[in-house]
Amino acid sequence: MLTKYQMHGHRTSRLLYSLLFPIIIFLWLPANCNAQDSVLVSKLETYNTETGERNVVYRTRDHIAAPNWSTDGSYFLFNSGGKLYTLPVTGGTPELLDTGFATNCNNDHGFSMDGKWLAISHSPENEGSKIYVLPAEGGTPRLVTPKAPSYWHGWSPNGDTLVYPARRDGKFDIYAIPVDGGKEIKLTNAPGLDDGAEYTPDGRWIYYNSVRTGVMKIFRMRPDGSAQEQITSNEAYADWFPHISPNGKQIVFLSYDASVEGHPPFKDVVLRLMPLQGGSPQVVVHLFGGQGTMNVPSWAPDSKRFAFVRYEFVSP
Repeated sequence: MLTKYQMHGHRTSRLLYSLLFPIIIFLWLPANCNAQDSVLVSKLETYNTETGERNVVYRTRDHIAAPNWSTDGSYFLFNSGGKLYTLPVTGGTPELLDTGFATNCNNDHGFSMDGKWLAISHSPENEGSKIYVLPAEGGTPRLVTPKAPSYWHGWSPNGDTLVYPARRDGKFDIYAIPVDGGKEIKLTNAPGLDDGAEYTPDGRWIYYNSVRTGVMKIFRMRPDGSAQEQITSNEAYADWFPHISPNGKQIVFLSYDASVEGHPPFKDVVLRLMPLQGGSPQVVVHLFGGQGTMNVPSWAPDSKRFAFVRYEFVSP
């Protein structure tokens, strides 16, 4: 089956995915779901790490994915159909964000730490994904990475540098580039896919996920690519997309069963939480999701909550 999930997750054309999404939904229907029960429901939820409370903020029969939480705490940003939408944290009606010509965005987007800028990953027609920057309130995007494919994942605390996975010479590694553009710097060079790079708030580390051991695990490294070390080790899980809380104390990430390859949608997955300084990850959320659930930073600025998307199939 030709889907982007077999090509390193979200690493193919967002346009192709948008066109094929109804077919992909049908092919990924759970075994216990009849064809007539194929209406997808997306739910944007939050989880409170202090109380364990889950709250459904928004429910829709559209496919939405990859929520960010704004740095002022007032709204969410998510992707749907190649476009980006904002939603008040209290719920309500999403509003289309003006991204100019960039209407073929994938799930890799997020704010600078001061909240003034937004990085997006957009695929121009007949080209792979490239990274652009625009004002957080919307506007005309400015190209940062002329090479494709490139997928934004992290922004340095001082606002000067972006980090991202990119395919170069047939291989996905983590790269860094000045936010104003320029020469990209290769930070990893390991067998297999490296993905999901994100800075710690103090700028001392970059956390990412890598399949170099044979199963996807969380790693970290210094901003220059040195001191690469493995963080998670439980062989029962395949771990994706580490997100560090704004206070630098916790990390949340998505885990599949270790037998799952890539990060496909519509799987039984868990969200796991662990202290950034070390310790055993704890399962805090069970859900039906995967691709689109928590691709990008989604912590609230108070570091007490994070956002995610889960999915279910219901009768039409």
